Amino acid sequence: AEQLLAVLGAEGVHVAEHPGWRTHTRNTVGPWGAVNGVMIPHTAGSNSLGLCYSGRPDLPGPLCHAHLSKAGVATMVGNGRANHAGSIAANAYDAAVDEALAHPLPDVAEPVDGNRHFYGLEIENLGDGTDPYPPVQYDQAVRWAAALCRAHGWSEKSVAGHKEVQPGKVDPSFDMNVFRAAVAARLAHDPGWNPD
Repeated sequence: AEQLLAVLGAEGVHVAEHPGWRTHTRNTVGPWGAVNGVMIPHTAGSNSLGLCYSGRPDLPGPLCHAHLSKAGVATMVGNGRANHAGSIAANAYDAAVDEALAHPLPDVAEPVDGNRHFYGLEIENLGDGTDPYPPVQYDQAVRWAAALCRAHGWSEKSVAGHKEVQPGKVDPSFDMNVFRAAVAARLAHDPGWNPD
């Protein structure tokens, strides 16, 4: 937990800590790691911090590692395995591991345990195509992904949208190629870089 907070802080991520997050995990139902990438979903709702921590009756929390508010605050809700990815397509997983130039449309078959292999950042957004991502929220999402890529020695190609790893998903509701380009721009500079 301390190492995670350190790398996020160095990248300029505005972090808050939900009580209990350091030991809040789903490791009892399966292993966490080896970790191979960063997954970006959106919440498809509002005021969802509590949901991301506690989960639902059919899907226990944590539902991600951090929840990103409209104000650009990344609240840590889980440390280890989280229920954010589910089963994902093998070709999508391979693209992240291989840091492929393009992320293919995910196969219908989903044999890979995404909860084991990806960090997850739930971005607060209705996902209806009209709910905006404020600049501070988007910037913080880029910083969060870049921090984890930098810590693991990954490029931006290890960042995937939920829609890129599971058939039928539409999140996040922004262009992942543009997002990855922003992550790449951060990785080309020191962690403390602040673009104009």
